[in-house]
Amino acid sequence: MSTVLVTGGSGFIGSHCIVQLLAAGHTVRTTVRSLDREAGVRAMLAHQHANPGHTGDTEQVGGAEPGERLKFFAADLLKDEGWAEAAKGCDYVLHVASPFPASVPKDENEIIAPAVEGTVRVLRAARDAGARRVVLTSSFAAIGYGQRPQKEPFSEKNWTNLKGAGVLPYVKSKTVAEHEAWNFMGRERGSLELAVVNPVGVFGPVLGPDYSTSIMLVQRLMDGAVPGCPKLWFGVVDVRDVADLHIRAMTHPEAKGDRFLAVAGDFLSMREMARVLKSRMGVWAKRVPTVQLPNWVVRLVAMRDAAAKQIVPELGKRKNATNEHARKVLGWEPRSSDEAIVATAESLVRLGLLKDSRKPEAGSRKLEAGSR
Repeated sequence: MSTVLVTGGSGFIGSHCIVQLLAAGHTVRTTVRSLDREAGVRAMLAHQHANPGHTGDTEQVGGAEPGERLKFFAADLLKDEGWAEAAKGCDYVLHVASPFPASVPKDENEIIAPAVEGTVRVLRAARDAGARRVVLTSSFAAIGYGQRPQKEPFSEKNWTNLKGAGVLPYVKSKTVAEHEAWNFMGRERGSLELAVVNPVGVFGPVLGPDYSTSIMLVQRLMDGAVPGCPKLWFGVVDVRDVADLHIRAMTHPEAKGDRFLAVAGDFLSMREMARVLKSRMGVWAKRVPTVQLPNWVVRLVAMRDAAAKQIVPELGKRKNATNEHARKVLGWEPRSSDEAIVATAESLVRLGLLKDSRKPEAGSRKLEAGSR
């Protein structure tokens, strides 16, 4: 088995990559901003299960501490220190770490700088360490924004237009970082190879309190924190399938020099997502709103709500994307969007991350009956 470096191991996608790599028998190194986080990540992984084969069976990774098969290194995307040591002796690198704030920062460079500079640092460290390939976690943000509406689904051939209207800092950060990664490969890659994974909104089972911003959408719906559903459409993909796609892109010969959109199926409206929760989550979805909010109401809320401000440029814009390339080249078979949404909700309940999830009288039995 290989030695694989996963950057951002405490994060949502990174932790699932670690789970699946360990389950497959690999030795894993991972970076965190501070080694103070190591104990928490190890404890989280020790109680999790992986389903890398997507067969319906589960394979326990934890229960038994991975010990020396998992090592932690402190490294910051904005600093050179730590990256060479982390990459030393690694066959592959999954560069997952990148900032994804819940609201628009006052200074866009707060997220653009670490995304871009961190990508170059990781690529350089991987090249110098003699790694075979880096798999970069980019995003649909680098594909489907700043463009005129189009009827055909977005694919890996598309690139976000940074000069287009309503391009937010996060979108810029992922687009510029991926461009810089390909530019680096053209300038100074040596023998290093690159593959890129471009996920849409990543949902699925949360392993701990450090989860992606997209999970907050389900959390806020279930907590009744939003009065209704804005006219928004989302691509959905399960985090377990995103991790699986990273590992496929890591070793598949035809993944070299290519990018792969990670999307489960057709985009869903926020209202459709709410209806999935209502139909599958029983009593836990009692707060979920299904009323459609007019655009003017959302714009009014955005004047005082930083999270709402981030969605305003996308109001009413129907988009879609295709996973045909990943299926055809890498044999990738993702779960359905509904499965990903329900798995998200179930994990939020299980980990006590919802308003009502600490109240047993709310009906955990109904959760099991209503969510399968």
